[in-house]
Parts: sequence; C-alpha cells; structure tokens
Amino acid sequence: MTTNLEYNPTIDGAASHYDDLDQFYREIWGEHVHHGVWFTGKETDNEAAENLVKMVAELGRTGQNTDVCDIGCGYGATAKILAQRYGANVTGMTISSVQLAYAQANNNVPGKTTFMVRDWYENQLPDNRFDVVQTVESLEHMPDLPTFFRECYRVMKPGGRLVAAAWMSCENPGPWAKRHLIDAITRETQIAGVRPESEFRAATEAAGFVNYQFKDYAKQVKRTWPLCALRTVKGLFTKPHYRRFLFSSKNPNRIFALTLFRIWLAYELGVQRYGVFSADKV
Repeated sequence: MTTNLEYNPTIDGAASHYDDLDQFYREIWGEHVHHGVWFTGKETDNEAAENLVKMVAELGRTGQNTDVCDIGCGYGATAKILAQRYGANVTGMTISSVQLAYAQANNNVPGKTTFMVRDWYENQLPDNRFDVVQTVESLEHMPDLPTFFRECYRVMKPGGRLVAAAWMSCENPGPWAKRHLIDAITRETQIAGVRPESEFRAATEAAGFVNYQFKDYAKQVKRTWPLCALRTVKGLFTKPHYRRFLFSSKNPNRIFALTLFRIWLAYELGVQRYGVFSADKV
C-alpha cells in the first residue's frame, strides 16, 4: 500500500537521497543498508550485517508469529530474515519508492511480510497492533523524537517491546567536531540529526516505555565505513557510472562519497557512537 507524503524537507530529502543513490547503496552495501557488527573480527561482511539483525531479533524476543513493525525497512532484507528464520509476521515501512519496488519484487515470503511507503508520523496503523516495533538506522531521519516514540507506543500491544539501533553522537562534541563532523554528516546524508544517547532515553521514557536498556557498539560496527570507502574508491577506477555520477554537478547527493570518510573519522575520534536500545510497554 502506498500513501502520498506531504511535503517535508527532511522526508523529501531522505527519499530523494535513497532513490538517487539506490544503485550505489546496493553495490556498496548490498540488501542490508545498515552497519555490520564484528564480534570476532573474522566475520564476512554479510555475516556482520546479519549479526545486527540477529541482535535485534533476540532483543525483541521475536519468534513464531510475532507481529513486527519494521520502521525504515530499506530493501526488506531484515524483514525477510525475521520471517524466514524466526517465523515472524513483518510489516515493513520505507519512505523510498525505489526501495519499496525492490522489496516487493524480491519478497520470497509474501505471506509473512508486507511492505509499504509510509511516513511514520502519519502511519495510519491501528492501536495495539504489534508485539515488536523496531527501527534499524531510521531514527536519524526523525525530526521529532517524542512524537516518534509516542506513535511506537500507540501501535504496540501491552507487553510489547521497542528495539532500536541508531547512529548517535557523543554527549558533548566540541565545536570543531560538531561543525565538521556531526553537522556536516547530518546535512550531507539528508538526516534530521545525529543525537546523543540521552535524547533517545528521555524521549523513550516520556512516551511511556519502561525498562530502557542501552549498549554502545561503536567499536564493533566502525569497520563498516573503511570497507564502504574502499568499495567506493575501487568503483571510481573500475565502474564508469561511478565517475559519471560522482563527478557530475547535477547530482547533489554525490557529496555522500565524501561523507563516508567523515563518518569513518567521527568513529575514530569517538565523536560518533552506535547505540542499540530496547524498552517495554506494560
């Protein structure tokens, strides 16, 4: 199902970002448009990406016929794993029509997964619908955290669980880091912000959730960015469409190639964190 999104600079910008960079995301990231988690350092890239999915599933206590809402489902890779391996029923939401088309065309568990283009702030979902509401790297696009979490609470069944994996900043980045890393990353990736963990905790608890639990996985995920940067550099030398896109002034999203290196540096300096947290509705 598709709904029309009202104009919103953040929503429109993010949708355009993912639509314009679709080919590059799939070539550089694959179906999983999120960080990998290297627990041992020996995992393949795909194993690292699936480590994050497994972590989210375990935190959500996801199992047979668990009703899951996946906010920011991307190409549907996480939803398909939850359906195939855990037996969950997953409703995936994206703001990208290109991602939606890919997810639907490659949906090999149609009876267990549903994908739609939908703005979470106007999600039109019924109250008390889901056992788990999860968001893997989509909170960055949400300009209003209190409303976001209130909606999560509304659509969740009593006894349900919220699980989130999110880009975060350190609590007090200095002026240089804020200007050249946090603010620049925010602007260039068309997101609403890279926020400190304290803001997520406050908004989650204000929405009514309890039992908030948080862990920082920055050390385990930061390897994602040098890998992406290396793939991009290789692409510039081996794939003409990389050069055409990245060197054309007509493509405002070409700046993302530089942003890869900013994010890499932000992790190395401890300015950027990667948080995974959960909370319950009683």
